[in-house]
Amino acid sequence: MSSSPDKLLFGTAGTPKSSTKRSSLAGIERVKELGLDCMELEFVRGVKMGEATARDVLTKSNAENISLSVHAPYYINLNSQESEKVDASLERIYRAAKIGGFCGARNIVFHPAYYHSNSSDTVFEKVSMLLKQLSERLEDEGVNVILRPETTGKASQFGSLEETIKLASEIENLLPCIDFSHLYARSCGEHNCYDDFSAVLGKIEEELGKTALNDMHMHISGIEYGPKGEKNHLNLEISDMDYKSILQALKDYKVKGTAICESPDNEGDALLLKESFYAL
Repeated sequence: MSSSPDKLLFGTAGTPKSSTKRSSLAGIERVKELGLDCMELEFVRGVKMGEATARDVLTKSNAENISLSVHAPYYINLNSQESEKVDASLERIYRAAKIGGFCGARNIVFHPAYYHSNSSDTVFEKVSMLLKQLSERLEDEGVNVILRPETTGKASQFGSLEETIKLASEIENLLPCIDFSHLYARSCGEHNCYDDFSAVLGKIEEELGKTALNDMHMHISGIEYGPKGEKNHLNLEISDMDYKSILQALKDYKVKGTAICESPDNEGDALLLKESFYAL
């Protein structure tokens, strides 16, 4: 596993839009050409990369000095009422971590579960138990990654800020993926000012320590929401997401780690975020 960055890195969710090829190798090259720092490998439709390709990705990312992370498949629900779906969900996270590890990816991002008719406490107990087992399995097999349950954008999804921080306080090799856009959508637009973003970082520092702020993994994009939360991602400039206040809070808290842009124009907005951050 690569070490945590010594500054804040900015990059794209998936291959940049202007890449001439859609492959991960071409994406890494294009990220470097654009002057960005990192890329999230999108395994969201399934982990289709083999071990040999993953090792080529590791070689390329090392050569270009581009930090990698992985987004595991969307089809994950650790609170499914069907045991075979829970088992399949765990296997998808495991497979994403295994191949991601071969790529040299440090962080493995996933959406953990849905509440269904269960309480937050009930779902937390189940998810925590399963992720502890998975973390131990990965450690036993020498897969050196950090599991990153993501803050989710809908009230029906397990993954509030409090839930992800609590998971991190109880499980080794697990930290939150803070998706600021999801927190905004989950609150139906109420969570969108400097004080809100600072409160997130302050809570992380209070509950998980300064070391967690030195090893953050984040998603930032524009987003559209409705009464039930997240609807779809937007480019920053046509969204009312106050990204400049996010960046100011990150700078004030001296946050280090990786910021991944999930906007439709992933590279344009990633560059906007990086340039805006360093202009502060």
